Amino acid sequence: MKRSIIIFCLFLITLPICAQYYLRGEILDEKGNPISGAKLYLQTKGNIDFSSGDEGKFGLPTPKAIDTLTVMMQGFETFKSAVATQQYQKIVLKMFKSTSEEMLNRLNSLTKNLGLAKDLVTKTDMGESYNNLIENNFISAKSHPETGFALSIDRASYSNVRRFIVNKWKCPKEAVRIEQMLNYFNLKPTNSTNSNFQNMNTNTDFLFNSEVTNCPWEEKNKLLFINLQAPKLNLDTLPPSNLVFLIDVSGSMDEPTRLPLLQTAFKMLVSNLRDTDRISIVTYGGGVRVALYPTSGAEKKKIIEVIDELSANGDTPGSGAIKMAYSIAKIAFKKEGNNRVIIATDGDFNVGQNNEDELEELIAKQKQFGVSLTCLGVGMGNFRDSRLEILSKMGNGNYAYLDNVGEAEKVLVTEFTKTLYNVAEDAYLNILFNPELVNKYRLIGFDNMRDAMKDSSKTIEGGQVGSGHSLMAIFEIEPSNSNKNYLSNFATLNLQYKRPKNKELVQNRFVIPNNEIDMMKADSAYRFATSVAMFASLLRLSDYVKNYNFDTVLQLAQTAANPSNFSQKEFLTLIDKADVIYNPLKKRKK
Repeated sequence: MKRSIIIFCLFLITLPICAQYYLRGEILDEKGNPISGAKLYLQTKGNIDFSSGDEGKFGLPTPKAIDTLTVMMQGFETFKSAVATQQYQKIVLKMFKSTSEEMLNRLNSLTKNLGLAKDLVTKTDMGESYNNLIENNFISAKSHPETGFALSIDRASYSNVRRFIVNKWKCPKEAVRIEQMLNYFNLKPTNSTNSNFQNMNTNTDFLFNSEVTNCPWEEKNKLLFINLQAPKLNLDTLPPSNLVFLIDVSGSMDEPTRLPLLQTAFKMLVSNLRDTDRISIVTYGGGVRVALYPTSGAEKKKIIEVIDELSANGDTPGSGAIKMAYSIAKIAFKKEGNNRVIIATDGDFNVGQNNEDELEELIAKQKQFGVSLTCLGVGMGNFRDSRLEILSKMGNGNYAYLDNVGEAEKVLVTEFTKTLYNVAEDAYLNILFNPELVNKYRLIGFDNMRDAMKDSSKTIEGGQVGSGHSLMAIFEIEPSNSNKNYLSNFATLNLQYKRPKNKELVQNRFVIPNNEIDMMKADSAYRFATSVAMFASLLRLSDYVKNYNFDTVLQLAQTAANPSNFSQKEFLTLIDKADVIYNPLKKRKK
């Protein structure tokens, strides 16, 4: 009995030393939004780290009533303070200035704002939505000699336009984005004597080419073509991929051109996987579900079986699904690999965060972990192009629209590396015109969204460029009447981007000589690009369309189209079909 009393007294003496407390709380940003994945350290636990959960919440055991808590999160200032472990803690992290700037709307190009659209988004009679664009105007080279635009591989607009024309409908003008239609064809000029080809010293840099021609629709003006060809990755040395398929299986996807098309598309992608690649599948429709946890590309049969079993049903909790997809991507993260979420949807998020600003902010936070985003749009009738475009921009990714199986094969098989492997990030181009040769200039395409134009940042958001991509841009130039220095350079160009892995900043400088050539003698790639820009301008009902029609566009395209290139041949038929849609009376007379 005496011994038991002694043991009990010793227990009471040592109780304060061995007591356990449980520190609970949540991590928030300055707007009150939860931050998941933040690293937490307690002084009493040394270098052992903990992480905040999906809703930013945490619970940590500690032997002290007062302990020192350190919270770290990429893009935010480090928090460190003594805290009472018996009290619920609300930790607010302050965002670095550079991080908050990333979350602002950025411009596609730096051009003069001569008027704002009345609404942020255009909604069609079919229920589809598109961001309103402000067409670039002519700018005085004397007052503003320097301009610029972001590089990207987005090409969703062309296949979406094709969908309208094939179905004999007029295109919503806001659905037509000229730079994306040019991107679709991956035009590469040949190394002819008339062209200005320049390259830096290594194979990891871009090849630059320019040409100046007469303008087909304005006799007194010129066209300046700029072509940048990205370096191409070696297929044998591609880094391993960690891909998360985020597939919309809600009720709206129950149509042949939606979920069944996506199932075919993803199975084609799976056929290209290597053993070192990892695939996960998250679905959302009536709830969020992890259909497949990270699985080796060697298990193709298992992956395809999961894809085949998908069926459409329920509402669309898009924001929760995006969070889950990024969480899975972090679990299987490959430090030196290609980490990417591929979201496939009609864009109709009807549960959770369905405001464009909220979705944009969500994606901006997630990309800090080094996970890129590719958006694949499908469907018609309630298609939300406006949302998918924003998501891809904020997610360091790209955007394509799948209107048929052939397009799915083009995006995910034929152009697999261009779609999924970046060779340049935050890439943009600055051009300094020579006012002695250029009076005014107008960038064709790269039009800004109305929402971005009201943003006080007035900053270009650099884009992502995939392996082997060839970007084409066109300026319409009003030449100067001055005869001074006629042999001097037309303009100088500075390309700036970051290499994906080490974030090294690269700058390439090129010169554009005043080497004008007649349009019909120019490289066929430039003539074809001109016909695409003219075609898109007609569909956009551009203020700068004059002295030409669909017949004129077709005649020019026929001089340049490669008969062995399916996409270019198809473009000729689209011009003819569009002429019937937009000019029905003319065809009846014939």
